[in-house]
Order: sequence, then C-alpha cells, then structure tokens
Amino acid sequence: MAKIFDDILLQGIRSGKAPARNSTARVWFRDKAQSVGKVNETQLIRGASAERKSNPTTFEVGNMYCFLYDPKHKKTLPYYDKFPLIFPIGNAKGGFLGINFHYLPYPLRAKLMDALYDTVTNEDYDTTTKMKISYGILNGAAKFNVFKPTIKHYLVQHVRSPLIYIHPSEWDIALFLDTARFVGASQTEVWKDSKAIIRG
Repeated sequence: MAKIFDDILLQGIRSGKAPARNSTARVWFRDKAQSVGKVNETQLIRGASAERKSNPTTFEVGNMYCFLYDPKHKKTLPYYDKFPLIFPIGNAKGGFLGINFHYLPYPLRAKLMDALYDTVTNEDYDTTTKMKISYGILNGAAKFNVFKPTIKHYLVQHVRSPLIYIHPSEWDIALFLDTARFVGASQTEVWKDSKAIIRG
C-alpha cells in the first residue's frame, strides 16, 4: 500500500513474525504500527497501487478499506472521522454500513479485532481471506460487545477518494496506525463517548 506498510511487514518477516497467524505476531505488528506516530492519509492514498483502489460502490463485505469521507450532515454532527478505517458489513440506503475501528481506543480495537479473527474465511491471509461479518453476527455474540459505537452509515456520494483495499497481512498494521481524523472533537473525547455507549 505504502512504504510504511512494506517496512513494517519486512521487519516482521525478518523477525519470523507471520502477520495475523497468532496472537504474538498480531501484538508485534500492532506495537510497531503504534510506534510510527501520525500518518498522512493523503500520502497513503497516493501511495496505494492502482489495483488497491476501487469505486465506493464495488466494495466487498469482509474486506478492510480506508478512504476520505465528507459527511452529508457534518454541520449537525457532534463529530465525525474524515478518514475511516472499516470493514463493510452490508449495504444501506445510498451507501453502506461499516465498522470504523477509529471510534475505539487501541485496547478495544484489539479486543474486537481478535474476536473477528474467529470469523475469517481461511487462514491464508491473502486476497481470498475475508471476515464473515454482518450486523446480526455482531449483535448476537457477547465477544463482539464493543462494536456498537463503531457502526457508521457511509453515503457513496460523500466518499471523497477511492476505497483503498487493505491486504489481510496488513490488517493489524492499519488497525494501530494513527490515521483517524476526527472533526468536531478530540480523539480522547470520541473514545470517552464510545466507552459510555459500550457500558450502556
């Protein structure tokens, strides 16, 4: 996708860490990603190869994507994320629903992602690997209980970049890179609200 992904993947492979294969490897890649600091989202999009870029209407449920977004009702929203990192979970009026991991603090992102790994279609972690997820699956299992503040409705007409496909070998890197771009509130405030929603 971009040099930052390649560098972390190469370091991991040289250290004998196979992405997503086990919890030790996942923690290693997440720690490396979090240590990078702020990442420029525009550079990530520009650095993505042509085959990673898709029209927002051609997403596949179970893949991970990032993209630039400009909400229709941004003037009345308390806050929003300009650069969502999502797993789409289904179509919705005018667009799609997605799990945006940026709405969770890092430990809760890890908790949700680790639970989602139980739903993968295979353990090759290549382009055939997807998450088997839907709103029903998420809502029906206690292990997914932190998902509620992450579900967002994205309108295709307000997506401002191609959807950038995140390869399954890069999921844990993308998960912990600092790419959230909240408008209207700080990340700390957003996470506080999310934790309140989870507590119910």
